[in-house]
Amino acid sequence: MLLLAAVGSVLVVTTSVGLSVHRGLGDIAFRALAVGQGLLVLMALRLALRCPPGPALALIAVVAVALRLVLLQAPPHLSSDAYRYVWDGRVQAAGINPYRHIPADPALEALRDAAIFPNINRADYAPTIYPPAAQILFQLVAQISDSVLAMRLAFVLCEFVIVAALLDLLRRIGKPSVRVLAYAWHPLAVWEIAGSGHLDAAMIAAMMAGIWIALVPGRRLLAAAVLAVAALVKPPAAIALAVTWRAWDWRAPAVAIAVAVTLYLPYLSVGTGVLGFLPGYLGEERIATAEGFWAVASLQALLGPLPFALTVYLALAVAIVGTLALRVALHHDHAPEAVLTRLCWALFAFVFLLSPNYPWYWLILLPFVALIGFAPGWAATTACFVLYDEIDEGFDLDFALRDTLLNLAILATLPFALRRRRAPRTPATLGAAP
Repeated sequence: MLLLAAVGSVLVVTTSVGLSVHRGLGDIAFRALAVGQGLLVLMALRLALRCPPGPALALIAVVAVALRLVLLQAPPHLSSDAYRYVWDGRVQAAGINPYRHIPADPALEALRDAAIFPNINRADYAPTIYPPAAQILFQLVAQISDSVLAMRLAFVLCEFVIVAALLDLLRRIGKPSVRVLAYAWHPLAVWEIAGSGHLDAAMIAAMMAGIWIALVPGRRLLAAAVLAVAALVKPPAAIALAVTWRAWDWRAPAVAIAVAVTLYLPYLSVGTGVLGFLPGYLGEERIATAEGFWAVASLQALLGPLPFALTVYLALAVAIVGTLALRVALHHDHAPEAVLTRLCWALFAFVFLLSPNYPWYWLILLPFVALIGFAPGWAATTACFVLYDEIDEGFDLDFALRDTLLNLAILATLPFALRRRRAPRTPATLGAAP
């Protein structure tokens, strides 16, 4: 317990000085600090598994709250997305469809201020990209408080839902409750949710609630509705809908579609504009040309332009993700741990193969790191901080090289995950550290 408390204290101290380290010493120093914090969390988990559960959980809760309070005192500095969330909520509070205008449109001039508007990214050319469930959340927060702090507090409250779901799921699969530390203390959750205020917290909260409901017999349709909401907060959660589907039973998909239609209806006055900046985002992140995908970019760097690279890569990636999602839905083993493991693989494949190169996209794997000790998840969520480019500090490693190092680290851990997947599950191994 003393060692665990010492590690928690180090995490709180390094988080409190993290902003100063980043601003004073640049991206390289911050990346090293954040990756080091991730390694400390892995050490802390091993210590927690040797502690009395009750006192350990109390300590985990105290440190988790402290980590978040430290960052809530400062404005976001790793991302400006939270300012767009507040703006979208403000626009809706004024009775305006958030998909109708870009922030710089003269029609919204009366809503501008010195705190939010100057910090909105892509304000002069991009309409909002966020789906309707996210927009409803933005509006609800705006009705309470029109501020970035309020938005970040709302996402931290979402983490209470995540932790509650994790604790019960850990109980169901027979694993130590202290494994929740892998989420509660993880620097990716701390920096991206309390620090930057990323929407992924709300997506993961709804997703984990939906998964928790889906594992209760007779609750698949309710779970499908909740998971549809999660997907309309942020689309990657749609993969989790696989836990509600059974062969030739279309009730769960019908419920999900009905929820999606209901949530989109209030915004359909702009027609196809409800897609917002999504088409432009795919082009901006070079996803539309496949150059934003590490495997394609690496091959083209070595071999030159490859005809049909986008078509071939997308076909393979979608086939892999789709196959893994179907395994979640159609596999005969519906034991909770088996379902969670298969879903983890499907989500991992999606983020690894198809997501943009931003650290916060890996947040969706963090609950599964706590639940099943997924080695590639540990590698990705710890090492993804190398992707940050926030401060021009002169010397730095090329982004392509850093992206390659991240992906190679993830690939290096795949054999461990595959070996563990094949190993028989016994009571003696259920509580093993990752």
